[in-house]
Amino acid sequence: MNSDKVLDAKGLACPMPIVRTKKAMTELESGQVLEIHATDKGAKNDLAAWAKSGGHELLSDTEEDDVLKFWIKKG
Repeated sequence: MNSDKVLDAKGLACPMPIVRTKKAMTELESGQVLEIHATDKGAKNDLAAWAKSGGHELLSDTEEDDVLKFWIKKG
């Protein structure tokens, strides 16, 4: 999936993946896609809930070699 920006949040514990995601989202225009790579298992629920509450759209999430990948479209 194409993304406009990639955020490497691997190795960060909660709540840092969310904090970094919020900061990265401010740098994007509405409709652009942020790709996030995280290793914290809690990030799956946290990012989905954060995207929904912030008016963003979680387009997809996958897991490859213990790395969770998310694509969030800015609302």
